[in-house]
Amino acid sequence: MGKTIAMVGGWIVVLLGVLGFFPNPIVGEGATFHADMMHNVIHIILGALLLWTVYSRPAKMAMMLKTVGGIFLALAVLGFVLVSGTGSLLGLAEVNSADHVLHLVLGVVFLWAGMQAGKRSMSATM
Repeated sequence: MGKTIAMVGGWIVVLLGVLGFFPNPIVGEGATFHADMMHNVIHIILGALLLWTVYSRPAKMAMMLKTVGGIFLALAVLGFVLVSGTGSLLGLAEVNSADHVLHLVLGVVFLWAGMQAGKRSMSATM
């Protein structure tokens, strides 16, 4: 389950990052999910880290899912607290309310998957 979530989630996050570089109504400047260049790059990096772990370091997948999930949760909380409407998150990336919700959902899903994968790997070693 963790491997599937990391792989599918990684590809989705990378594709969202890439999609943000092209004019479209979903992701980008003035789109449903407001994202500037830095926001797109961050998505690509986080998604690539998940994919790299799935394909080359599967033993570290639970830790990576928890880490990326924690990052997305932190971004969601900071976004809800620091940015009302559309604005800059910590001066790094442009976000809006839809981004905060997406980051919250991704954070919860990745963190949950990491905890489940961690439980399975711990029970396998006992």
